[in-house]
Amino acid sequence: MADKIKISLPDGSVREYDAGVSAMDIAKSISEGLARNVLSAEVNGEVWDANRAITTDATLRLLTWNDKEGKSTFWHSSAHLLAEALEELYPGVKLGIGPPIDHGFYYDIDLGDRSISSEDFKQIEAKMTELARRNVSFERRDISKADAIAYFQEKGDEYKLELIDGLEDGQITFYTQGNFTDLCRGPHIPATGTIKAIKITSVAGAYWRGDQSRKQMTRVYGITFPKKSELDDYLAMMEEAKKRDHRKIGKELEIFAFDDDVGPGLPLWLPNGAAIIEALETFAKKTEDEAGYQRVKSPHIAKETMYLKSGHLPYYEDSMFPAMEIDNEKYYLKPMNCPHHHKIFGATHKSYRDLPARYAEYGTCYRYEQSGELFGLMRVRSLQMNDAHIYCTEAQFAEEFKSVNNLYLKYFETFNIDKYVMRFSKHDPAKLGQKYIDAPEMWLKTEKMVRDVLVELGVNFVEVEDEAAFYGPKIDIQIYSAIGREFTLATNQVDFAQSQRFDLFYTNENNEKEHPLIIHRAPLSTHERFIGFLLEHYAGNLPVWLCPKQVAILPLSDKYQDYAEKLLKYLKKYDIRGLVDDRSESIGKKIRDAEIKKIPLMLIVGENEEKENTVSVRVHKEGDKGGMNWETFINFFNNLKEERK
Repeated sequence: MADKIKISLPDGSVREYDAGVSAMDIAKSISEGLARNVLSAEVNGEVWDANRAITTDATLRLLTWNDKEGKSTFWHSSAHLLAEALEELYPGVKLGIGPPIDHGFYYDIDLGDRSISSEDFKQIEAKMTELARRNVSFERRDISKADAIAYFQEKGDEYKLELIDGLEDGQITFYTQGNFTDLCRGPHIPATGTIKAIKITSVAGAYWRGDQSRKQMTRVYGITFPKKSELDDYLAMMEEAKKRDHRKIGKELEIFAFDDDVGPGLPLWLPNGAAIIEALETFAKKTEDEAGYQRVKSPHIAKETMYLKSGHLPYYEDSMFPAMEIDNEKYYLKPMNCPHHHKIFGATHKSYRDLPARYAEYGTCYRYEQSGELFGLMRVRSLQMNDAHIYCTEAQFAEEFKSVNNLYLKYFETFNIDKYVMRFSKHDPAKLGQKYIDAPEMWLKTEKMVRDVLVELGVNFVEVEDEAAFYGPKIDIQIYSAIGREFTLATNQVDFAQSQRFDLFYTNENNEKEHPLIIHRAPLSTHERFIGFLLEHYAGNLPVWLCPKQVAILPLSDKYQDYAEKLLKYLKKYDIRGLVDDRSESIGKKIRDAEIKKIPLMLIVGENEEKENTVSVRVHKEGDKGGMNWETFINFFNNLKEERK
């Protein structure tokens, strides 16, 4: 009689099965319909093949297309299908790696003296479709290192041999579907037939293992879906995304620029971009002032000793710019504001009556991102961060952490962000002293404190292993734009280590010294990332309060130029950002150009308006709103501005 094991399911139920049962077997025991949708399974927190045998008691979560891990498994298997197709279409091709990514997958290949262009995409898609329809299973096999080496030596694939060289014997697995076998740790979907809709999206060059001194390979990108309708929806969304690309809109609306002489990843904010930044800062500073924050300022560089003390050099050096030698001392561009803020906190004596102390700064930081990772405003090397640090007692922590999360929710409402997920990032106990501060009890304690607050707030959150900051657990906020694109925006981090490293303390009610807890928070991320998000979220149609130019005054002819200039001066008294279109163009052309520039309000002025001291108002994308005197227009404008819509 087979040994019995207990399987704990997400609904809290516990079922008993014979040892060796698979997740797919369990799915079938629940529902045949469910089993048809299972792509993989999470077994004791690790994603497995759905057909892999489970031999001990386990917690189990069945993963479908609706789960992020399910999609990842689906796209990982699709990468193997792509590699199989490329081997058939390009005999002798050598394979590098083929991982899933956020949207789809890629495979790095060495074609020798051949190449792939967009003209070849249809042929690759057709071959992948043919292979998928064979509906063959993905078979996992443990293999010795010697046998793995022998297999790829026979194929003459030096890239796989290099990967195998870095693997431990006894920990190597192959996956086979049909006539194709690859080095892979998995997991994979049960069979290829689930892959119904296939699109090769692009091709690019990529250095082997990201090393610019190595061979440049061909990287083929693709995406697949279990239904054709989902591929159609995705392609439609991608077309809309092209229109909303912040790089395209930023250039058209003259918001930011990059220049080779300045350097990659170092954006230049043009006057329109600076106006948006000023509006965001004014809003954030007012909000933070009402929440009891104090403004501080800190320099852009600091000595090596401070970053050794903070832990940034031991844990974060790869993301920092190289040191500068000044007076026989090493100085670094600051990658984060926090060490400076710790020094500000420690500059004066604090008692428990002074806590919580909330220090806020729009501080410019510098991070060394790899050239290949730079992307418009989303990944840059110079960033202006909506940063703050809260120093509080342990008893104050829950309320402060809750207030920060409520601040996020307020901002989300303001910017019409109605879809978000909070990622609760925890540490990996196996990496204490390497990736994380070695303080196991404090990790468990602070992670529980964070979890308790999130549960109390009732917010949508997921727990993620091994993604914490080196000094404590954190919340990363994933937000979604109007077309469903995902962005990592805000962060809210707990820090139990820095107050001890910097010898920060306050005196408690008994006149004894205690270290404060520190909360790092950045609800509006950086100007760069957040403005990039807003341009895509609003498709460039920014709300009135954020628009760099809020009003365009359009005189019917040169005769009304003086009246238009007089009106502009009047608007400036009310802090309204405007311009006069003084070109000798027809009024229709001026209106069309103002619409293209996405200026929210247009004021048309001619003979009647000058006589009656009025304006004829048009609203972007809405049309004529009729005539108004100047005072009425100011009220109309202020109502739009205050709505922040």
